[in-house]
Amino acid sequence: MSAVIQHIEYFLPDSILTAEDLAREFPEWPAEKIQSKTGISTRHIAAPAVCASDLATVAAEKLFCATSVTRGEIDFILLCTQSPDYVLPATACILQDRLGLPNHVGAMDFNLGCSGFIYGLGLAAGLVETGQANLILLLTADTYSKYLQTEDKATRAIFGDGAAAILIRSVPSDGRSERSIFQYGTDGKGAPNLMVSAGGSRDAEPEGLAQSRCLMMNGPEIFAFTMRAVPHCIEQVLSKAGKVLAEIDLFVFHQANTFILEHLRRKIGIAPEKMFIWIEHCGNTVSSTIPIALYEAQRQGRLTNGMQVMLVGFGVGYSWGATILRWPQLSC
Repeated sequence: MSAVIQHIEYFLPDSILTAEDLAREFPEWPAEKIQSKTGISTRHIAAPAVCASDLATVAAEKLFCATSVTRGEIDFILLCTQSPDYVLPATACILQDRLGLPNHVGAMDFNLGCSGFIYGLGLAAGLVETGQANLILLLTADTYSKYLQTEDKATRAIFGDGAAAILIRSVPSDGRSERSIFQYGTDGKGAPNLMVSAGGSRDAEPEGLAQSRCLMMNGPEIFAFTMRAVPHCIEQVLSKAGKVLAEIDLFVFHQANTFILEHLRRKIGIAPEKMFIWIEHCGNTVSSTIPIALYEAQRQGRLTNGMQVMLVGFGVGYSWGATILRWPQLSC
């Protein structure tokens, strides 16, 4: 069996934080500078009482409304989030109940950020190709805004909240397709450079708890890691697939910010028309950036059936991953 992406939907909260809003809070940083540096004009922010499961639920309901799939057909829920509703239980279990899915489904969370969609595709492909599931609901949802310090203009300018719902179906292999090709990578030495240190078993001491609940980001180190790891990862996945860069029709990377994406594009040698960027109106939505970009690329006619697409995720962990797929199939 092969795994096919059947449908994607996404959801962004109603509340919007604009570059002009940030400029009023940080007068030394004009709106034009914020937008030119990040490529982001607006980012969507979840209300205080809204959690990842709430965003994921809306995205999933949109998916059910847009397709003929019934809830009873779902075999497995995969939820990628770094802002779960609780330390335990798994938020995916809560979503099974909220979405009215049958008790026979498998449900699990996995804690990854900007590379999470790639890992989720890999998990889904593995479940399909080993016959463990036929129809998988892959959800990505994060409310990073809850981790951001009010005075941290760098992170507030970049991150937005959002969720995506992806339906992955098994189809009979036509005998010509190879199994899905993925390349992963991890460097845990970079963990402190993008971290929320409170909430786990290594919670900070009480006097430092408030600050430790906020996201700490070392921007220059993240940039250096990205320039080092991503080009090498692309070389590896191309080698695995037996392809060259020119054979790829469209590149959809994690939408970190336009500064990073443009540096990567030039360093790797990707033509501007082959790099799809969709970040201006939603910001960096962490695990949801790639599925949101895929939805928009398809809506705009930039992504059509039969195109070879390379997806690359990278960030917190450090963690990274890439896959090459022939749209809309996961297999090459």
